[in-house]
Amino acid sequence: MQSLHNIGQTPYQKALSGKPTSSRAGASLVETLRFVASVVLDVVTFFVLLVPLVVQFFAGLTRKATKKNISGWTALVTGGANGLGRDICLQLAQTGCHIAVVDLDDVNGAQTVADVRKLGVKAQFFKADVSSFEAVSNLKREVSSKLGPVDILVNNAGVLPLMSLREGTPDDLKKVIEINLLSHLWTLRVFTDDMIQRKRGHIVAIASIASYLPIERIITYAASKYGVRGLMGSFASELHNEGVDDIVKTTTVYPCFIKTRLELMDALKKMGIKNRVPIMRSETVARAVVGGILYNKAHVYIPKVVGPFVGIYENLPFKVAHLAKKCLLRTSIPNVMER
Repeated sequence: MQSLHNIGQTPYQKALSGKPTSSRAGASLVETLRFVASVVLDVVTFFVLLVPLVVQFFAGLTRKATKKNISGWTALVTGGANGLGRDICLQLAQTGCHIAVVDLDDVNGAQTVADVRKLGVKAQFFKADVSSFEAVSNLKREVSSKLGPVDILVNNAGVLPLMSLREGTPDDLKKVIEINLLSHLWTLRVFTDDMIQRKRGHIVAIASIASYLPIERIITYAASKYGVRGLMGSFASELHNEGVDDIVKTTTVYPCFIKTRLELMDALKKMGIKNRVPIMRSETVARAVVGGILYNKAHVYIPKVVGPFVGIYENLPFKVAHLAKKCLLRTSIPNVMER
């Protein structure tokens, strides 16, 4: 592995072609049978692995978790001026939380604050670029002075540019990673220690089902959400090893597509899958996010039905996984979430 100081200075050897040359015109019968056998084995493995997950899923439906009281807590929501972030602010306010609305959109941010205050709690708007560590550090000082220490951190800010990896400028691609992933690193670093010292805290990361099931034309977005998923898994393990996971809880949320952006809906329609995948209302997702906090859920899949399947899908060999995704997208799924 290269030293951080030497990255970019040592040239790498060019990789050989991935496909070996062959003098045969086509695959032999033996190779064909071997391929078919491997596919059958992969499918059987899929269903064997599926059984315990399905049992665990239905067992979880009948098990009652303890609901915690977060009334009087202070929640900070990044990207809280619009869409999902706004709905999370409103629903957290309904539980009695005071709300720090963080966004670059000060007009809609002020409107969200006004609507939150109607619910009888304190609220304040903070304009900050959470992709900057310095801005996040300043944000902590401002929130502490005006609302008090943060008890609940909801990392919701994100962008979803609909473009191929070969489109846009390098700065466009870099900004997606900075907003969608680096902002999580900065807020975790800045706010976690205070939660541990006060022995109270909950951190939420809004990831995406794309961190399990990536599709075309959202490559940078999918990469950033894979990063969020890995970050939160590692962070939760770190809290556990330090013996503070009973003090600071974590929740990672994996929603399907949310009906908040017209251009996204148009893109899904052009791809021919808009009516074949769940399209969620932001209020529905926000309700599930708050439920994850109230019941200390480590992972929240929206809709719930995708939870038992995504882990298995990800670990399938590519040829089977690709076939499974094609079958899923060709199968009509009633869009009950739109109603």
